[in-house]
Amino acid sequence: MRLLLVEDEVEIQSFLQRSLAEAGYQVEAAGDGKTAERLAVETAHDALIVDLGLPDQDGLSLILRLRQLGLSAPVLILSARRSVDDRVRGLEQGGDDYLTKPFALAELLARLRNLVKRNKSSNAEATRLRVLDLELDLLRREASRNGEVLNLTPQEFVLLEYLCRNAGRVVTRSMILDEVWGMRIQPDTNVVDVHIYRLRGKVDADGRRPLIRTLRGVGYVLKDR
Repeated sequence: MRLLLVEDEVEIQSFLQRSLAEAGYQVEAAGDGKTAERLAVETAHDALIVDLGLPDQDGLSLILRLRQLGLSAPVLILSARRSVDDRVRGLEQGGDDYLTKPFALAELLARLRNLVKRNKSSNAEATRLRVLDLELDLLRREASRNGEVLNLTPQEFVLLEYLCRNAGRVVTRSMILDEVWGMRIQPDTNVVDVHIYRLRGKVDADGRRPLIRTLRGVGYVLKDR
């Protein structure tokens, strides 16, 4: 279970990173919004904990930016802002839960477990994914475009499912290797490029509208509009 912790107070960051690791989470930490955005784009996380008082930008601006980039992971806001207006604003602008400082570790862990569990349950309910005329049947492990079944290998289906779940969002080679192949390594292998090439030949073949795009030096994106 991967978490991204965004907290600029060194003592709190250190305490939470240690406590969350002891609770069984893999934790990446950032002390500013710029670093947090880079980590969020490079690696998929199951949840984020975001402080609002960051040194380079407001935490709400960061959350909005990540949502615009396609981040769907739940966000637990952690802030010293205690007013009702502040809490409502945080929930309205992309936060899924709000915990004020000072806080009890037990409560933070409980709220985090609930967010992750609720998010997984929500994802598990969907048995089909659709992006424009591309549809994936997750139970049959079958993909089709405009009703025509695509002849995909199991690995190609997993790759296409990952792209669909991140439709409209750029995913890097490292992210694909991590999520599809389970390898946290630098993208110095061409396995991703080869599979994308083969997948594009099936998904975008026969004069169909191209869906899988390559952004040179960045990664890939499945266009959703």
